[in-house]
Amino acid sequence: MPELPEVEVVRAGLAPALSGATITGVSVLDDRALTRHPGDAASFEAELTGAAVLGAARRGKFLWFPLASGRAVVGHLGMSGQMLLREADAPQERHERIRLIVDHPEHGELAVVFADQRTFGSLAVDELVITADALPAGWGTRDALIPTQVSHIARDPMDDAFALAPVRARLARTESAIKRVLLDQSVVSGIGNIYADESLWAARIHPETPARALSTRAVNRLFTEVRAVLEKALAEGGTSFDAQYVNVNGQAGYFAHSLNAYGRHGQPCPRCGRPITRESFMNRGSHFCPKCQQSR
Repeated sequence: MPELPEVEVVRAGLAPALSGATITGVSVLDDRALTRHPGDAASFEAELTGAAVLGAARRGKFLWFPLASGRAVVGHLGMSGQMLLREADAPQERHERIRLIVDHPEHGELAVVFADQRTFGSLAVDELVITADALPAGWGTRDALIPTQVSHIARDPMDDAFALAPVRARLARTESAIKRVLLDQSVVSGIGNIYADESLWAARIHPETPARALSTRAVNRLFTEVRAVLEKALAEGGTSFDAQYVNVNGQAGYFAHSLNAYGRHGQPCPRCGRPITRESFMNRGSHFCPKCQQSR
């Protein structure tokens, strides 16, 4: 599943083409791409045709495109969703579900294509509400307005308004394993399996360590590493293991070459040389070094 760095790469790629553009055409090719939309395909097409787009914003793994109408288009990439920029008359993409034609005063006509092989992603038109803390809602926007479908999502560690103190307090009263908490988007958003494993490896914390067992110093160290991992992954265009995640131009990220733990089962730990271990975790896997990340 695309995590924060991958979704931010997509947002940053879409922003110049969408900010100030007008949606002149909407084609829904597969209703499954509207699972989070409260209406049907006809209502989606009717509401967006002629709409003025103000920008592109993100919190955690959610994207949204604020509209001049006071509403927004909300996007979630799911497991394999892609948002691609193409020429307006470009042929249909493989697994294409929705196509928006936009007219930008500088870039002219473009197609914004939502493609999704596994159909877990979606687009929707949603209301905007004031953020709980009245601060800007996320990356790419200065407005304290967030879609209702995103309002329950916690801020992510790269957000200027992210506060570590309440997260520390939440961890101190949580018995669950620290990796499980990192994946809880109501505690901290944007972190998935890849970046949880990488951050815990960097902080030398075993993924099954109870959250409440971590000292203040350990939590501070962990979130320093979380931000460092996310920033490096973002600089390298995200993590691509196959063609499912690409940026808006169809290019893969290359952070996979920088991974220290995730996906490296049986390979030597870059720090101590002991083989990386993989254990089953929530229908996925946890990758860690049994020497550097000893359990308590």
